Amino acid sequence: MTFQVGEKVIYPNHGLGVVERIETKTILGTTCGFYLLRMASNDTTVLVPVDNADGVGLRRAVGFNEVDGLFTRLGDGKIDNHQNWKGRFKDNSDKMRTGSLYDVVDVLKSLTHLSKSKSLSFREKRMLDRARFLVVSEISEVTAEPLITIEDRVSRALERCLTMKAKAAARAAAPSNGKNGKNGKNGKAVAIVAPRRAVKAS
Repeated sequence: MTFQVGEKVIYPNHGLGVVERIETKTILGTTCGFYLLRMASNDTTVLVPVDNADGVGLRRAVGFNEVDGLFTRLGDGKIDNHQNWKGRFKDNSDKMRTGSLYDVVDVLKSLTHLSKSKSLSFREKRMLDRARFLVVSEISEVTAEPLITIEDRVSRALERCLTMKAKAAARAAAPSNGKNGKNGKNGKAVAIVAPRRAVKAS
């Protein structure tokens, strides 16, 4: 994927930037082209090798027609959480680096859900803030709506997600009746066994 000067692009984990210029540099004897990006969030510049743009996940912003699908995904109640901190952090870090806004949405849901039941570590709290910023800022850019409007829509979608997740967990934990049994004391299933017929001695 190639980009032109003046084009708006998304740089993974950094957000929206503009291709300010394309320049050639020689580094360690190797000459190659670079995109010089001006990042919208803090007005800093980033150099991305042209030949490695796909490798680092540089991409155009999502289309306007994808926004509704993103909000549906935000509120669908599907949340995957590792109990193991290291596994969870690695999976979420990998998703943040892909550059896909859909992956960032999944990280946002996962860490928001986790934050309601326990205190996040400093690194996870920072990742949660970054995921929320990336989602809100890109959708705001695509829809041309104010950040505060998108922030409110994201918050409401996350509330729906957590409510659906809680309802699903409650249904899974509820006792169920077996086909050949009925509930006894404390809601436990009790098997019904047909009585044996007495066998006459011959």
